[in-house]
Amino acid sequence: MTARALLTGSGILMVGLMAGLFFGWMVSVIPGLSRISDSDYIATMQSINVAIVNPAFVIPFMLTPVVLAGAGVLEYRAGNQRRAWLLGVAAVTYVVGVLGITVGGNIPLNNTLDAFDLNTATASETATQRTSYERSWNRWHGARTVANAVSFGFAISSSLVAMEAE
Repeated sequence: MTARALLTGSGILMVGLMAGLFFGWMVSVIPGLSRISDSDYIATMQSINVAIVNPAFVIPFMLTPVVLAGAGVLEYRAGNQRRAWLLGVAAVTYVVGVLGITVGGNIPLNNTLDAFDLNTATASETATQRTSYERSWNRWHGARTVANAVSFGFAISSSLVAMEAE
């Protein structure tokens, strides 16, 4: 197996894992969380926002576009411009639509939620905090899920086009 094939396969696997995680969250966790009380929702999301920051998530989450771009460079050097272009677009889509939305949208909301003290908040304050957080967070998550799926589609497509160098 060539380094080019290994990097391309790794990039496709990584973006696929991220797309699957985000999609799975959207169709199972979000609907499940909508059924619990405001205080349970906030406590759960505060806990998840701490737990998700671990190497098993952070490494593929952050390295996916690097691997995709690296695979694109190797494909370009091998004379496979269509594959390179698709991998490059997959990487850019991921950077803008997944990392960008996460950093610009979801993380600031998570930080605000983390600062919210359930122990001192009234029921009304808790309900207001949940409504403010949940609607915005879910919209941002939906957008980054779509971007992740689009990035995955571009990455998969790169492996389906014929190599130009052959």
